[in-house]
Amino acid sequence: MDEAHQPLPEARKPLISRTLTEWKTLAILGGPILIAQIAQMANGVIDTVMAGHASAEDLAGVGIGSSLWAPLFLFFMGMLGALQPIISGYNGARTLKKIMPVTWQGIYLAGVGAVIMILLLTNVHPVLDGLNLEANTARITQGYLDAFVWGIPALLLMAALRGLTDGLGHTRVIMAFSLLSTLINLPLNYIFIYGKLGLPAMGGIGCGWATSLSNGAAAIALLAYLNRSKLYRQFHLVADWAKPDAALIRYILSIGLPIGFTIFVEVSMFSVIALFLAPLGPVVVAGHQIALNVVSLLFMLPLSIGMALTLRVSFLMGAGAPDTARLIARSSLVLAASTALVFAILLFVFSRGISALYTSEAEVQAVTVRLLMFAAIFQVADVIQVTCISALRGYKDTGIPMLIMLFSFWGVGLPLGYTLTFTDLLVPAMGAAGFWVGLTGGLASASLLLGWRLFHYRPQINAQAAG
Repeated sequence: MDEAHQPLPEARKPLISRTLTEWKTLAILGGPILIAQIAQMANGVIDTVMAGHASAEDLAGVGIGSSLWAPLFLFFMGMLGALQPIISGYNGARTLKKIMPVTWQGIYLAGVGAVIMILLLTNVHPVLDGLNLEANTARITQGYLDAFVWGIPALLLMAALRGLTDGLGHTRVIMAFSLLSTLINLPLNYIFIYGKLGLPAMGGIGCGWATSLSNGAAAIALLAYLNRSKLYRQFHLVADWAKPDAALIRYILSIGLPIGFTIFVEVSMFSVIALFLAPLGPVVVAGHQIALNVVSLLFMLPLSIGMALTLRVSFLMGAGAPDTARLIARSSLVLAASTALVFAILLFVFSRGISALYTSEAEVQAVTVRLLMFAAIFQVADVIQVTCISALRGYKDTGIPMLIMLFSFWGVGLPLGYTLTFTDLLVPAMGAAGFWVGLTGGLASASLLLGWRLFHYRPQINAQAAG
């Protein structure tokens, strides 16, 4: 595939050949997205490991601080995620003159989001007081956040510019600069946390400074690349500056706010579950966290395919090829289900080995092995729902899917999980496994409803192309 654009469909080819061609396009688009996702996840792992080697208090401070900024960032990242299908649709329709104006509106929204995040994260004292943290842990948490907020503008700027690069089919760009951020973050963590090169040891607070500087460096490098690259000569940020446009901003928000809210709902539900499980003891919580971490790692592959699917469907709709868009949207369910079944088998077969990689404590291993059995089924439903919702985002259909996810998570998954975990109302109380069954029920509900929506949704082609 030419890196400058996505390929146009060949309608005359046989169905199977067309399907395999589209799957190949998804792989080319999704591969760099997967690497970028892993690189971004690696930053969190690096911070956790290196802060943990400083002290337990530093680890706790970084962990609490991350749990405060991550949901906010994911909300705004989801909101800015509307830029990918919008720009990809313009690219497919070859209405290239519309791309930079909408990119600039995304940059303005990123700026507003940065201000909101900074104001909230520098005023979290009431939250920290409510958590009744030990004084030093609270100090480290606030210090970490005070340092981290300096990198928020760069972080959200990159999320906005990702709309431009991914929307044009250049998914390798963000992959490269995500890897750069990770490579910079590692040595800076070492310098700031442990006090090297004549600097004082900052512990967990140093993680915040390292993350801010690595985000800033990556954003500056990305801006320099976009300014000098031949690929982006016709999409010049400075020369093609556009003033704020209220109508365009409303259009972005109409698509992006439901995406951001959907992500926030999902993240908040997992946070609530962690709080509910806390009274069951550290062994149960540890087993739950390990199972959740394993599933999250496996989820990176279908998530990346889903993000590529959003780009491809929106491009095809913009190009006036709804039949091919429908083909790739529906056939991707087969690809996703196959991937999920392979992962399920791996979890069933290697659950003991996986648990042993995370912990040597026999009690925690036993809990982990049991939960991984439920996680195997859980991730099948999870993969199907993310494929459906990604295809619908490609159609720019985000409002109804948001309501479906809200109902499935908070109306089905969480109440069912709580009932199975703590009560004998349906079956004898299952402990932590009850929440995994509840989550699976919620995701099954989402898969069925989103699947129904996907197969019955009839987008307006002209509206897709025109934006």
